[in-house]
Amino acid sequence: MSNSQKVAILIDQLFQDSEVTEPKEALEKAGFVVDIIGPNTTEEYIGKKGAKIKANKTIDSVSANDYVGLVIPGGWAPDKMRMNEKMIKLISDINSKKYPIACICHGGSMLVEANIVKGKKVTSYASIKTDLINAGAQWLDKEVVIDGNLITSRTPTDLPAFCSEFLKALSLVKA
Repeated sequence: MSNSQKVAILIDQLFQDSEVTEPKEALEKAGFVVDIIGPNTTEEYIGKKGAKIKANKTIDSVSANDYVGLVIPGGWAPDKMRMNEKMIKLISDINSKKYPIACICHGGSMLVEANIVKGKKVTSYASIKTDLINAGAQWLDKEVVIDGNLITSRTPTDLPAFCSEFLKALSLVKA
């Protein structure tokens, strides 16, 4: 794999700390270039447990053509991110390329907003189960659920399986 393969991680305030840091670390260890994408690059994004991360790219400066995969972390950030039309468009555009989208915890609300879960098997944090079902998904209570290019998990305890399955999916991408 060439170092030019890039993966995006979306971020906003009150993200679930480990759901950004652990996938980022696993991706970089595997040789991927990781961009943290937020509404801006000047603000410091603070996680629910206090991690501080700055985005290195703004949502205005990227396109799906820049990436071979996408991570959508949970926490409370998805509640803000789902109102950002450009973030939703990035998800839709990466999905249309059939590139892997790894979504954990409350990140599933972004999949609902992007209208890409109908007929798909997914999992998430239990509190958004009904939202996913109402959007047409089949919700399963498993540490990781893979359906096509969507890789979903429930909570930080699922991160080892989540990261492993996402890396497997990325290894199959022909970019």
